[in-house]
Amino acid sequence: MLESSVTGFFKTALIIIGAMVALRFIGKLMIAKRNLEEERELLKREKDFQKERSEKLKNFGKVSVVGKKSGTPGSKGGVEDVDFEEVS
Repeated sequence: MLESSVTGFFKTALIIIGAMVALRFIGKLMIAKRNLEEERELLKREKDFQKERSEKLKNFGKVSVVGKKSGTPGSKGGVEDVDFEEVS
């Protein structure tokens, strides 16, 4: 009877240790996956930033005129002229 309980104890201890090792391994894999996704997102944001920067540098100093959009007869593309009065 003593032998079976010692054997059962070692078996249980090995199962617990194995489960802990497996959970630790899975945890490290999940951390590595998260880090890769964060790195991809960072590289994507950096690429988008560089693209936007190059577009802005390409158009730096250029003037563009936006034409009127057709709308109501009194509107000027959503922009309203304002008359200013002098306050004395």
